[in-house]
Amino acid sequence: MSRTARKAAALAIAATLAFAGTACSSKGGKQEEQSSGAAGAVNAAAGPKLKFAMITHAPAGDTFFDIIRKGADAAAAANNVEYTYTNDGDPTRQAVLIENAVNSKPDGILVSVPAPAALKPAIQKAVAAGIPVVGFNAGRDSYKDWGAMMYFGQDEAIAGQAAGARLKQEGAGKVLCVIQAQGQSQLEARCDGVRQGFGGPVENINVTGTDLTSVRSTLESKLRQDPAITHVMTLGAPFALTAVQAKQTAGSKATIVTFDTNADLVDKIASGDVAWAVDQQPYLQGYMSVNMMALYLRNGNTLGGGKEVLTGPSFIDKNNIAKVSQFAKAGTR
Repeated sequence: MSRTARKAAALAIAATLAFAGTACSSKGGKQEEQSSGAAGAVNAAAGPKLKFAMITHAPAGDTFFDIIRKGADAAAAANNVEYTYTNDGDPTRQAVLIENAVNSKPDGILVSVPAPAALKPAIQKAVAAGIPVVGFNAGRDSYKDWGAMMYFGQDEAIAGQAAGARLKQEGAGKVLCVIQAQGQSQLEARCDGVRQGFGGPVENINVTGTDLTSVRSTLESKLRQDPAITHVMTLGAPFALTAVQAKQTAGSKATIVTFDTNADLVDKIASGDVAWAVDQQPYLQGYMSVNMMALYLRNGNTLGGGKEVLTGPSFIDKNNIAKVSQFAKAGTR
């Protein structure tokens, strides 16, 4: 073989080996990229892990806040975030939980504030320590006063007015508005809004929301005593379900309507036991709180232009229940 031929053969072999090596590298690189992509779903923001504390006023076992946490979990997974969750329906004890969270020095605090006067001092400790705060679900009217830079939730007065206007349109007579936690500002705002939007008789009744047996007996008694009640407006899904039971036992013909949902409540709308629900999309409240805190810390992003970001209200009724049911089964509505 001539020198020229040998050189050409060597070049051909080298090219073949280079191609083979490139092919192997491409295959290996693709596998690494897929693996990185799977991890990238958790580390999408390309930064170190962030640690948040979420503190809410939810009572133990509250199904509404389960939906909020599902949204928060999804956002945490997408943004490389770990968060601790604590809750207490008593404002004094919730304030202690907030102070404990501040002492743990998280990167950010996410909080619902149903009693601003009681919780503001604890939240101000976070602000003074340089810990950013995002509010959600409760405390919209005063979130800037107690130190949150963003807020995700529903304007309860607007939601109440929309519910009241619908009751008026449907020809309601007397409305019983059931408050499960006396003194919580967002619940009072709902019933006030219903009264404004309805323009007819609305009676508030306070019940002990942590004791559904007591709620049922109180509503049974009230429905027996006052047959003029045409509609019972509850402020949470568990209380609507309890009102359905109370209505049956009392032999009442009142229509049950409610704020907020869970999977069981959605089934009751489908069956007609509950006429409709006002939905504030709690999944979004949890998701956006975590997501925007992460974006703020990593990019300096904020949302809302200095105003709250509204996640509701919208209505769930027989017209859209089929679509909503599929999401409720997944725990996101």
